[in-house]
Amino acid sequence: MEYTTLGQTDITIPRLCLGGMSFGKVFPDFHQWVIDEEGTQAVIARAVDLGVNFIDTANTYAHGTSEEYIGESLRNLGVAREDVVLASKVFFNEGHLSREAINREIEGTLKRLGTDYLDLYIIHRFDYDTPIEETMEALDGLVKTGKVRALGASAMYGYQLHDMQVVADQNGWTRFSSMQNHYNLLYREDERELIPVTQEYGMSLTPYSPLASGHLTRPTWDSDSIRSTTDGTMRNKYDATRELDMPVIERVAQVAERHEVPMAHVALAWHWATGVAAPIVGCSRPSRVDDAVRALDLELTAEDLELLEEAYRPHELVGLIPRPGERALAGSTATRVPDRR
Repeated sequence: MEYTTLGQTDITIPRLCLGGMSFGKVFPDFHQWVIDEEGTQAVIARAVDLGVNFIDTANTYAHGTSEEYIGESLRNLGVAREDVVLASKVFFNEGHLSREAINREIEGTLKRLGTDYLDLYIIHRFDYDTPIEETMEALDGLVKTGKVRALGASAMYGYQLHDMQVVADQNGWTRFSSMQNHYNLLYREDERELIPVTQEYGMSLTPYSPLASGHLTRPTWDSDSIRSTTDGTMRNKYDATRELDMPVIERVAQVAERHEVPMAHVALAWHWATGVAAPIVGCSRPSRVDDAVRALDLELTAEDLELLEEAYRPHELVGLIPRPGERALAGSTATRVPDRR
């Protein structure tokens, strides 16, 4: 396993992050493709064995059972707390990022995970209803009390991230050290503004959906997997741009054939080649962890990168929460309910 540093902190992370959205109980109003507690433990055991000790989850994943399964699995496996980097998120809850909500939600997350601190606490989205100062001061308070080691942000506009970092600096509060954004070969809009802001502040990129919900793992658009047939969030994110994206998928297949590797390896290797610290991969079984780790052995050439990137066409924004009253173009995905990754 290869390792790097999270932003400008002293936290060491592997170049892959294990995503917790795949873990938890099945609920009628949430993802039908999550795996149970036994499956979760098997995946985490394999990940830890291979050095993937960075695990990301959220307070709302499978209504909190993702956090519960992760915590229980680590205890059952006898993994020492200092040997794992745990990240969770706050926003899709009552009060969003208000001081009261942050202080309430961190306690629930810590209890479900069975720990007294998080290595990384991430705001899941930007909160238009709470003053930035209130949010940043509350988050800084968690760092000062030792409940959180570092802070991260997720999908938002570049100016919003910049404004929040400026407020932190002006008041001597803790900056964000990482950005968990929607980023892959089929969706690169954050290269325009958000990613340059993260670079300005020395933040680590830990993108979600690096394989575009499976679209970058096969030459065909559709599959018969449970996720493909039941995941409405995935369809909302990608189906509208199918015609734009298929040429990119075809090129991923070409590069994979050239290197004699699975397409997923190419999609992940592209992230590392473009400066991503640790893409977040969801794994439904232990063998998926092995597959992701093997991708670290692939080094793309300049020719590969040019071929993969030149077919990309601009997309409407997906994932972040649009500004109140924002009018999107006809058919825009910017006004859809954002996914909760």
